[in-house]
Amino acid sequence: QVQLVESGGGLVQAGGSLRLSCVATGTIFRFNVMGWYRKAPGAQRELVATITSGTSTNYADSVKGRFTISGDSAKNTVYLQMNSLKPEDTAVYYCNAKLNGINLWGQGTQVTVSS
Repeated sequence: QVQLVESGGGLVQAGGSLRLSCVATGTIFRFNVMGWYRKAPGAQRELVATITSGTSTNYADSVKGRFTISGDSAKNTVYLQMNSLKPEDTAVYYCNAKLNGINLWGQGTQVTVSS
């Protein structure tokens, strides 16, 4: 069974850093697009960042300059380095992977930023 396994969430003070990791298991296929989305309480899930073919990146305006997405397409892994965290970054962060119509989601990891 193919699944995305996330790790790295937690509680941090404003201005701090966290690193999220995600790996796709149970498949030999390489996802060409992997990324992170987040859902805050009372809000819709939104894009944070994506990486295509392990090189081309895309960021939400709200995280540009603070977050960095990276990945290894050969290993189906993606990371999100989050610096200068703000209370408004508090959300459940979801890993996502896409390939040929397959759209896979992780279970989510909580990130809480205290002021």
